[in-house]
Amino acid sequence: MDLSHAAWRKSSRSNSGGNCVEVGRTTAAVGVRDTKDRDSATLVFSPGAWERFTAFLKG
Repeated sequence: MDLSHAAWRKSSRSNSGGNCVEVGRTTAAVGVRDTKDRDSATLVFSPGAWERFTAFLKG
């Protein structure tokens, strides 16, 4: 999945201890990556799966 044009943003839940993730969105996919190692593996979800996941977390 090509996420090179994704709009990436750092999670608001990231902390100052270096435990940070970024979420990037395109119309076809949502990616999650480690802020410190952006060239490493990226988890990729469909937009629908991401919406269900975040809705579950919000309770």
